[in-house]
Amino acid sequence: MQFQQIRGATSIVTFGGQRFLVDPFFAPRGSCPPVPSPYNDLANPLVELPLPVENIIAVDAVIVTHMHHFDHFDAHAAQALPREMPVFVQSEKEAGDMRALGFRQVTPLAAEGVRFGEVELYRTEALHGDGVTAAYYYRKFDLPAEACGFVLRAPGEKVFYAAGDTLWFDGVQQAITTHRPQVIALNAANAQMYDGTPILMGVDGVREVAQAAPEAVLIATHMDAVNHARLNRADLRAFAAAEGLEQRLLIPVDGEILCL
Repeated sequence: MQFQQIRGATSIVTFGGQRFLVDPFFAPRGSCPPVPSPYNDLANPLVELPLPVENIIAVDAVIVTHMHHFDHFDAHAAQALPREMPVFVQSEKEAGDMRALGFRQVTPLAAEGVRFGEVELYRTEALHGDGVTAAYYYRKFDLPAEACGFVLRAPGEKVFYAAGDTLWFDGVQQAITTHRPQVIALNAANAQMYDGTPILMGVDGVREVAQAAPEAVLIATHMDAVNHARLNRADLRAFAAAEGLEQRLLIPVDGEILCL
């Protein structure tokens, strides 16, 4: 298994002989408006891609955890990806939306699993912001709140779990209990709504996952790329040192490849 951090939530996971591109977001630096935030008005994304797009899309399949949030699937990605590329999405509704863009091999993920070559993919639940405030802001900006994570299994591979855009909640615990992942990728940037309502894990969520899966290696992704994130890599490294997690919590920079 290899995990290559691209930018933000975008990564490439090489697993079971297949290369999966996760949540492609290809917009040039500063070309997207800021997410409304009392902290800053920086345009997104905050940094450029570390590789040419043609290198990034040299994969076997794409996994999109929620296609209607710009930092997980954008118009630049939709234009760059071949229409025959196999794409996995979180629901039949988003499969229809993806097909409407011209993609011809679209498969909804499922809790009971779907197969791609020797790899089995399982949908897991995510909680992309909790409570009345989060629901209000998603309605205000006409965005669906639903997101998902996924698990990969294949002969000879460690079990890989990408929690996706989620807080720590019972669904993450259930995914860990059910699948017993040995490698877990966490979108750990503590992104927040305008009023400070969290929509991604921060250090508290990372701590919960570390305790729930004490033998697993953790990978922090979705870092240092969008303006509404409140946790950066430097602060997460300081947290890992204070918690004794330096050997278990990997925090790759953009472009870095982890061999797992």
